[in-house]
Amino acid sequence: MVAHEYAHAEAAYRQGDDTAYMLGRLTLNPLKHIDPIMTVLLPLVLWYSHAGFLFGAAKPVPVNPRKYRRFVRGDVIVSLAGIVVNLALFVIFTALFGMVGLIGRRAPALAGSLGVFQEMMFQGMRLNLSLAFFNLIPIPPLDGSHVFYHLLPPGWGLKYRQFYALGLLPLLLILWLAPGVIDVFLWPAQQLLNLGLAVVGGLRMRVAS
Repeated sequence: MVAHEYAHAEAAYRQGDDTAYMLGRLTLNPLKHIDPIMTVLLPLVLWYSHAGFLFGAAKPVPVNPRKYRRFVRGDVIVSLAGIVVNLALFVIFTALFGMVGLIGRRAPALAGSLGVFQEMMFQGMRLNLSLAFFNLIPIPPLDGSHVFYHLLPPGWGLKYRQFYALGLLPLLLILWLAPGVIDVFLWPAQQLLNLGLAVVGGLRMRVAS
């Protein structure tokens, strides 16, 4: 999530908006991206209330689209920047997964420690794909909603933007009442994960229980 938010800040800065930079958000320091409610409190409440789903988020990076040199182009680039970074991290974690497996074959004495490290790489693959495709869902305030807005006719776009005033409510309602809708959008993430495992899964090591 930190890399995702940093990517938004970096992309906005490159498009002419220095808002995040001036507020100290153009950083990989995780403390700058923690939101007490969204990052800590909400996930804990959902976990202990057995809500049926778990949801959390980093503090959104503040941007001022009016500062973009080209509004539509800048808005799309900034919105997709975090998703692109998560997909790049998936590729990196997949490569590391395979490298750890190769090292484990040559150094069997390290199999236990390397197996744990490889499991961490797998979680990196899975979570970055989930975060990327979840944010592509065209429901405010997710990143995909910004791109979807620009694809609509102007009149529809204005009506669609009214949902932003509701904050996270539309997303939370869908997560609670119709989780199957979310599963449809996350289907490509599972397929990419399967593809990654098809490439490097043969190098997976056993972790002793």
